[in-house]
Amino acid sequence: MTRILHRRIEPALPVAVSGEGVFIRDSNGKDYLDASGGASVSCLGHRHPVILTAMRRQMDELEYAHTAFFTNDAAEALADDLVAHAPPGIGHVYLVSGGSEAIETALKLARQYFVEKGEPQRTQFVSRKQSFHGNTLGALSLAGNPRRRDAFEPMLFRSHLIDPCYAYRHQLDDEPDEAYGARAAQALEGKLIELGPETVIAFVAETVVGATAGAVTAAPGYFRAIREICDRYGVLLILDEVMSGMGRTGSLHACEQEGVVPDLLTAAKGLGGGYQPIGAVLMVDKIYDAFLDGSGSFRHGHTYIGHPIGCAAALAVQKVIREEHLLDNVVEQGERLRRQLTQRCSGGGNIGDIRGRGLFQAIEIVADRSTKKPFPVEARMAQRIHQAAMDRGLCVYPGSGTADGQVGDHILIAPPFIVEGGNIEAIVERLGDAIEVALDCNKAGPILAEQ
Repeated sequence: MTRILHRRIEPALPVAVSGEGVFIRDSNGKDYLDASGGASVSCLGHRHPVILTAMRRQMDELEYAHTAFFTNDAAEALADDLVAHAPPGIGHVYLVSGGSEAIETALKLARQYFVEKGEPQRTQFVSRKQSFHGNTLGALSLAGNPRRRDAFEPMLFRSHLIDPCYAYRHQLDDEPDEAYGARAAQALEGKLIELGPETVIAFVAETVVGATAGAVTAAPGYFRAIREICDRYGVLLILDEVMSGMGRTGSLHACEQEGVVPDLLTAAKGLGGGYQPIGAVLMVDKIYDAFLDGSGSFRHGHTYIGHPIGCAAALAVQKVIREEHLLDNVVEQGERLRRQLTQRCSGGGNIGDIRGRGLFQAIEIVADRSTKKPFPVEARMAQRIHQAAMDRGLCVYPGSGTADGQVGDHILIAPPFIVEGGNIEAIVERLGDAIEVALDCNKAGPILAEQ
């Protein structure tokens, strides 16, 4: 019996007792190939000796100091490192404890920025349908996924949603990629004009969509058009790279591949690789300067921001990624993963789309490939595939509501950056088997309850 209120009360979860490299072992001695890094977190796998050594060294020196009273060397060193490798124009960092905190912080930074500038009438945010930015109330207010919001709707502030840049579902059959990207971006301009651009604080988007739609990349030119629209109307651009950033797509920041620099950039999961809870908001100089020239303070804070052990772990993670040239491996193994997924899975009548970038790939599962019709909610297809994969010693990340926030299923694959060719083969083999088993079970009738 557990005293924990788990995410789902039933069924009982296996107990993780140890990890090594890309594997996790449970209390029964079963090994699982961690093909999603948890939730795209464990970018270096488990028990990396360099990271553990850095954490022990920091624990021997200083475990905690409140940031209202002190700064600390680990936090300063991490901030210096992040800025040194950030897109041009980003000069400062705010360190937090995770992704939702990073988004909350970015929203408050953006709002206070305009207050400091004398534009307090800017109170509104625009985000996208089929997005997810975190589970705290402010972050959830931006979410374009109704199933995550419904129970808490009365508690959320109102944000304004536009369609995502989601080619599989929204691009016209005869529409060139660039034309679709331009059309999708124009939805933002239309929304700003509708609201009154002088009332809007920021547009918030995931550079590569993660949990709610499954590794959806933008059409060519989309984010460059978005950047130009934001600049034209004086609206900030906040890019959420909590899941897709810090090397996951093959460049340190996913926005580098889009050719844009946001005003605020959030990072978390891969920043510390799961070794400690940590996140960050990177900001361009004009944001910092508005505070410096204005009130001189940011009216925000959390107890564990800039935590010395978390910062030491994150700095070590980032150094290992560079010193071991792991971004090269992300590109190489990402191409291998995509190629093998396509070879194994694309011929099936229920594989709608295989997409992604680097080691951030997804498969969208449909009831009918020719029409793109999703499975009904009660089929629980993504969860079935996840469970079948777990039975085979494979961890993948299931997502539902993919198509429109209510129906649709995908499986997200985001293995550690240290993954090797043999691991990729095992991932594809086990996942392919799990998909086949789940589809065969569905033919026998939908499963209405958790297994």
